[in-house]
Amino acid sequence: MKQTSPALTFGSSQGRWVLAATVGGSAIASISTTVVGIALPAIGRDFGTGLATLQWVVTAYTLTLAGLLLVAGALGDRYGRRRVFTVGVVWFAVASLLCCVAWDPSTLIGARALQGVGAALLTPGSLAILEAVFVPADRGKAIGAWSGLSGVAGAIGPFLGGWLVQAASWRWIFAINLPIAVAVVLVARRYVPESRDAATTGRVDLVGGLAATLGLVGLTYGLIQGSAHGWSSGPVLAAVVLGGALLVAFIGWERRARTPILPLHLFSSAQFSATNVVTFIVYGALGGALFLLPLELQQVSGYTPLQAGLSLLPVTAAMLALSARSGALAARIGPRLQMSLGPVLIGLGLILFTRIGSAGSYLTEVLPAVTVLGIGLAVTVSPLTSTVLAAVPARHAGVASAVNNDVARAAGLIAVAVLPAAAGITEAAYARPAQFVTGFHTAAVICAALCVVAGLLAAVTVRNGVRPAGQRVHPPHGDLDVPAPRSVHAQLHP
Repeated sequence: MKQTSPALTFGSSQGRWVLAATVGGSAIASISTTVVGIALPAIGRDFGTGLATLQWVVTAYTLTLAGLLLVAGALGDRYGRRRVFTVGVVWFAVASLLCCVAWDPSTLIGARALQGVGAALLTPGSLAILEAVFVPADRGKAIGAWSGLSGVAGAIGPFLGGWLVQAASWRWIFAINLPIAVAVVLVARRYVPESRDAATTGRVDLVGGLAATLGLVGLTYGLIQGSAHGWSSGPVLAAVVLGGALLVAFIGWERRARTPILPLHLFSSAQFSATNVVTFIVYGALGGALFLLPLELQQVSGYTPLQAGLSLLPVTAAMLALSARSGALAARIGPRLQMSLGPVLIGLGLILFTRIGSAGSYLTEVLPAVTVLGIGLAVTVSPLTSTVLAAVPARHAGVASAVNNDVARAAGLIAVAVLPAAAGITEAAYARPAQFVTGFHTAAVICAALCVVAGLLAAVTVRNGVRPAGQRVHPPHGDLDVPAPRSVHAQLHP
């Protein structure tokens, strides 16, 4: 089947239904991401588990999502974007049901890994469907509406999740995905046209996707278990070595593959490589800090789950209010200033996390930190995205964005595995608020320092330039556990 010619207009009835389906699909992934962090203390209490298990609840999802995202995008281009998107929504719903009924930590972790597979299948399809089915003149409107409506869903997520955890059970944060998923599938099957990329030929690089996923699994297992049980353990050393070897093998395979999921030639651009390094540092710092923040607020400061969820709303507000203006400014003056200043502002917000303690005062301890953090993100995110896309020819913009997306996810994954140990937060410290708060402050300093390094690196390496003709700037990134225009924790990459 050949690529379907785009025919829908933004104002048409079918166009609105297509938008509803893609927003709904994105929403179940972003809401699940935002609310899990708020629910971690309740999950730990329910199962009687410690920090290492909670790390796996987060990283199991990110592992499969990061490992399979590029493969999933290729599957959609080859076999039909609506088909893969719909399969992803159904898969995600089934995995969410398994999360609801999980009877022990291992079951929950396994279900979260399956959720990541579903998210990998549906995430690339949301934006790809909009680009494929709307007429060129209306794509900007459709994507803007998608981003804005998804931002509303993301803003509701922490509030809704905190309320469900507090009023009922953490299991309900996964149950809310089920009715949304049913509605999305019904609408997609009836209203969303099928589309494929006629230029896509050859086999999908499943070997590369499997090698990347298994490599990340091995490396993450070693880092988390090493922190909990010691670095001299045989299984820990074996996991780290095997994981590293698989990731090296993945790079080697991608050099030889006929249709690689990771086109290594993109990294021949110094601007593209430097921006991805900045992405890795900033998003690693954010991923690690925002994993620990809900634990700090609930374990140390005495916040309820609902209060912890609401505490991050200023980040969403700052992003929604300032991101478009930041993008417009970068388009006029170039991205270098904002990419240099933005990470430093993020670092300032993170260093203010060191003021959060047992007193738990929101107005004096939390609000200043999350407000500065949100402003820093608004300054950084849009210019970072446009710089990645401008660093490659227009025909590679989609894959460049996807690569940058995976870099950000991998950074957050590694940070969640490493940061607690680096800050001295052990299993014992997690159970003792006085020790945990000391480790949390150390972690905040580490993350702040990393962001300052990222700002300095951007100042040295990023160059202002003109975006290649005909290249569209996609909305900022998606579905990470960090704040962004679309949600508090989601929508940093398309």
